[in-house]
Amino acid sequence: MIRLTWVQPEDLVGHELRQAMEDGRGEGEGGARVREIAARWHAAGGHDAPPRAGASAPEAARLRGPAEELLDELAAIPSPWDEPSDLAGIIAACPSWPGSVPAAGQVDPARVLGAWLGRAAGCVLGKPVEKIPRAGIREIAEATGNWPIRGWFTANGLSADVAARWPWNRRSAVNSLAENIDRVPEDDDLNYPLLALSVLERHGRGFTTDDVARLWLDELPAGRTFTAERVAYRNLLDGVEPPATATYRNPFREWIGAMIRTDVYGWVNPGDPATAAEFAWRDARLTHTANGIYGAMFAAAMCAASLVTTSAEEVVRAGLSVVPEGSRLHEAVRLAVADATREHDFERVIDHLHERHGNLHWVHTINNAALVAATLVHGRGDFTATIAGAVAGGWDTDSAGATAGSVAGALNGGVPDRWRMRDSLASSLTGFDGVGLGELAARTQEMMRS
Repeated sequence: MIRLTWVQPEDLVGHELRQAMEDGRGEGEGGARVREIAARWHAAGGHDAPPRAGASAPEAARLRGPAEELLDELAAIPSPWDEPSDLAGIIAACPSWPGSVPAAGQVDPARVLGAWLGRAAGCVLGKPVEKIPRAGIREIAEATGNWPIRGWFTANGLSADVAARWPWNRRSAVNSLAENIDRVPEDDDLNYPLLALSVLERHGRGFTTDDVARLWLDELPAGRTFTAERVAYRNLLDGVEPPATATYRNPFREWIGAMIRTDVYGWVNPGDPATAAEFAWRDARLTHTANGIYGAMFAAAMCAASLVTTSAEEVVRAGLSVVPEGSRLHEAVRLAVADATREHDFERVIDHLHERHGNLHWVHTINNAALVAATLVHGRGDFTATIAGAVAGGWDTDSAGATAGSVAGALNGGVPDRWRMRDSLASSLTGFDGVGLGELAARTQEMMRS
């Protein structure tokens, strides 16, 4: 029996129950209903959300019918918190929403290329240790003389017992270690920016959420999607239309998927975080709601600022300006920035982040966005320290590394030579396999003028 990950109803109930506790449905009037649904699920033999896996054992398929019913019952319970997903509501909840800005002058091409190079480097640094927790990342790095992290991970010199205790991500170890990195390997954190560039090239700056959905169906292999994106993809094939694709039996709608898709929308709007955030909203609402959307807007706004300023603090402020002040994401980032400003040792900053957000899934938006903001501020423009901090945090290592690297690369107008790879990107997307980052930078700059 084929066990498809991330989409089977029996695998989603535990995650939806956890989402209910995170978005306030487990409190107040709805709390009793959530607890009653959880009791029925456990009585039927259902399991809680797994900490890392996306599918349960094959015998769990017997719970599919009850799981579908319970998912729909949970969806009918509204969140009591004021975290809007519509653009007008988001703007109204942002007292510091950026005003209109004059068209940016000529942006230094080196900064656009630096953004692409930085995203690639941060992603590849985090790939081998994806799914490995913070303690394991540090032990691997220390065992190979790479702590604090200052270069690519390596298996050379790693003892057998450490390798057994913290197994490498099997898909990434063949092309993401110091001893085997050649060109930039394929990753969803790089495929999604390619898709964002494609939607702009095909449909222009007035693209819609429907345009994004159609492009996915035409160009994005379903097997290259995960969590919220895979659920939304399934929903599209079932005839569900956006924005319902983000909410129908989709417990991952506040996870990191939308945040990794929106850098390009910032790069094509240099100095204009409001427009960058609006572009990101159009894309993110296909798969995400509330804080999942805010994370996408946050990243796009930071990327817009990163091409016209040299201050990481200013970049993060631009990102926060498009995030509702009463949201969980805004509070998490605000506290992370305070920690990064106060603490000399970044390990102490990570301690604080884990104390506050350790209950969240490792690919949730809130914890990873807070980590990215913290490492940008603490890194003070140092590219290596910035991507190393994003990876050392131990959550979504390649995604956090990619976003932090994108901003730091733009701020610096490039990346140190140690982080450069052969200028060829692997991708399963039509027309992109083997494309150079220099070409992508030029195409991005062209879309600024469209």
